Amino acid sequence: MSLSNALDRTWKWFLSDGRHFQIVFLSCFLCYGIFQLQWDAEACRYAIIATTCLGTQAVFIFANGLERRTLKSAAITTLGLCLLLKSGSTITLVLGAFVAIASKFVLRVQGKHIFNPANIGIVAAMLLTGDGWVSPGQWGSGAALVFLVGSAGLMVVLRVGRIDTSIAFLLAFAALHFARNVLYLGWGVDVWLHQLTNGSLLLFTFFMITDPVTTPSAPRARVGWSIAIAVLAFLLGWKYFVNAAPVWALFFISASTPLVDLIWKGERFRWVGQGTTTIGTSTTART
Repeated sequence: MSLSNALDRTWKWFLSDGRHFQIVFLSCFLCYGIFQLQWDAEACRYAIIATTCLGTQAVFIFANGLERRTLKSAAITTLGLCLLLKSGSTITLVLGAFVAIASKFVLRVQGKHIFNPANIGIVAAMLLTGDGWVSPGQWGSGAALVFLVGSAGLMVVLRVGRIDTSIAFLLAFAALHFARNVLYLGWGVDVWLHQLTNGSLLLFTFFMITDPVTTPSAPRARVGWSIAIAVLAFLLGWKYFVNAAPVWALFFISASTPLVDLIWKGERFRWVGQGTTTIGTSTTART
């Protein structure tokens, strides 16, 4: 086989599965943090999260006779937790990573897991230990970061068909903050823009809330679902001063997803085949 043929086959394989995009982009963000923002001192935290996530996924693969390619989903969860979950305790990190992966196999309705794995892992770490947190300031809010996360995130959500979710959430969240901070409180537009260019918020918008497996199946339902998350996140942050309010809002609203799917029918997203992304309605495959 010639080099050009091999490269062509590799490229087609990469394009065939949206998870490949997510893994590459999230890996780039992590490298950006390590080499540009000096996160290198947190290598131990990354190792703990990766070992727990991939090890837990491997146990479930063996116990349920699953295919090894489901490790792709665990890799995405690993990267998401490395980018967002902070803690000084090994137990907290292990707990968050374990809950993230185990929830996919335990908390299911009609073969579909309810919560975004990284989301429930972060919430479990914060709620059960009091020693986990999300640091919104670790990214800064530079224009280059906004462009990087926004562009990469847009490519991913277009690939998995969840651009409606990102747009609905971000527009609603931005409108609520504009109404309060600019129109009501009289703050400058620069303050409003600063709030919206936070790296953690953009990662949430393009990589967490858009999880194609745990979002509602019907497009119209996804839009309402995303707006509900934006409203709850706004209220939690404004009225109750909750840190990482979007993460908590997603967790609470996700509990309603099975009911939303029951009321508004739609084609269920699934990953099938060797690196193939498709839409289907009857799968119960575990990822």
